[in-house]
Amino acid sequence: MGKFIIAGITQLETIVKVDKIPITYQLFTGGYDTIFTSVGGDAYNGSLALKWLGDDVKFMTVVGRDQSLGILNPPDRNVTLDTKYVLPIMHETPMEVLFFDQDRHQQLFEDLKDIRNVGYDMSLVEPAIKDCDMLVLSNANFCRPFIEMAAENNVKIALNIHAFRRDKEKYNVDFLENADIVFIRDDALDEDPYEFVQEMADKYNIETILLGQGLNGVLHHDNKKKSTAQYKPIRTGKVLSTAGAGNALFACYLHYYLKGGDSANAVHKALLFMSNKIGYMGSSNGFMTEEELERWEHLIWDFQGTNQNVASMFSSTGETE
Repeated sequence: MGKFIIAGITQLETIVKVDKIPITYQLFTGGYDTIFTSVGGDAYNGSLALKWLGDDVKFMTVVGRDQSLGILNPPDRNVTLDTKYVLPIMHETPMEVLFFDQDRHQQLFEDLKDIRNVGYDMSLVEPAIKDCDMLVLSNANFCRPFIEMAAENNVKIALNIHAFRRDKEKYNVDFLENADIVFIRDDALDEDPYEFVQEMADKYNIETILLGQGLNGVLHHDNKKKSTAQYKPIRTGKVLSTAGAGNALFACYLHYYLKGGDSANAVHKALLFMSNKIGYMGSSNGFMTEEELERWEHLIWDFQGTNQNVASMFSSTGETE
């Protein structure tokens, strides 16, 4: 069991299924099972995923002053997050609206409220971090003081980059220079992905980088092995919603990377974990326990008859020695 601190964004999310993106104007559109509202955000989703996998998680986030913390732990869920470190200090809880269509095109609206102007009570972090295996951060402003505290306690940092863009890179240098493991989505990337991950790893001395590529899977760079490999998504069922898929993948990767240190195996497990997650609506639903993941993995591979079939599930290209 790993011991994680996760600090980052929690938000209220509304997911809307539409016929097609971009949306054609209509005065009224009705439907059934097309609108879903719940809690999401990188810190919330990542904390839940790691709890499902059996890890000890200290969930550190900020929400609105009037926000009921009961919404973070709905009664029908088997996993409960400790809200001891959830601080209601914002004017309002951040919000997000996501529109998606059957072709998995998405249009996202996000309102982070006053999150740039709030600070976290670091006196809560100091005793907790001494018994921590890994600190998982988003690049929100209130997470910056965590960096120095992690360095003082020799704790690894895993960084979940929120909306990375080259023109905004200068605002993330302190995060990147101290991160051991980084997850980035390629939504705003307009350069060669292989060159990008290698350049970022060398520039900031990052141990491993995961570049989420949507329908194309994930590009993984291991700086210690000096290898870059693309892994295709695993298809295990119907895709209902990809909201929160990257957070699920990153959390599972961290769980197995911390547990065994094999980055390739961690990617493989994470892709299988994510394949189940995207069969559920809502970014914070669809997580498996470690036992369920391992059992599912053995069923798939035993059915195929040989572990050599791993190669047919993934595409590993562009490897460099």
